[in-house]
Amino acid sequence: MSTGALVAVAAVWGALVGGLLPRAVYRFAVPSGEPWRDRCPDGHPIRGWIGRLACAACGGVGHRPDAPTAAALPASLVTALTCAALAAATGTRPELAVWLLLAPVGVLLAVVDFRVQRLPDPLTLPLAASALALLGLAALLPEHAGHWLTALYGALALGAGYYALYRINPAGMGFGDVKLAVGMGAVLGWYGWSTVLLGAFAGFLLGALYGAAFVVVRRAGRKTTIPFGPFLLAGALAGLLVGAYAA
Repeated sequence: MSTGALVAVAAVWGALVGGLLPRAVYRFAVPSGEPWRDRCPDGHPIRGWIGRLACAACGGVGHRPDAPTAAALPASLVTALTCAALAAATGTRPELAVWLLLAPVGVLLAVVDFRVQRLPDPLTLPLAASALALLGLAALLPEHAGHWLTALYGALALGAGYYALYRINPAGMGFGDVKLAVGMGAVLGWYGWSTVLLGAFAGFLLGALYGAAFVVVRRAGRKTTIPFGPFLLAGALAGLLVGAYAA
């Protein structure tokens, strides 16, 4: 398959899967300590975790201001672009399948964290385990360009680094970020320690630029907390793209 065709297939995959995220966004996007939503704003039960935001009784909840159906198009577009970029960087190597499976979960986590500054355990913990398990399978296939042991060590190292930051400043680093860092360390570690360092640095840089921009426009102060998960994910994506191109 040519690179152009591969990128197109990945983009279509991302668009289709991204279009199934709004229901999960709505159910997971609740403040810390509150249970996941199981009903639409009109009180009707919502079954399942993937799909468009709709319930059997009212046919949809997009007419309510607290129902983020507007996230459908952005999530679909972001997932499509992410998958296309990963396909362009990785080519036909077997680890591409791993990236395409994990990318929608990363987009979901970023959207939820932006909305409520929460990284749900049902997403971060399985993401880390799935990354290591899937990369273990990819390592058994020919033409892969990574190292599973380095992925494991990267997961442990980045998780430990974020845990240290969390212990030093719990107000500035949530424990959800620590759990997410384990998964991101795994995917970055696949391409080596330089990729781990690049992805970690890029995440902090993007987070710092975002916080500084908010201060400049006076929408935040020095003590305002910002969701760091999206920047951790974006930094990991940047490192992963560079690592895949260089592999």
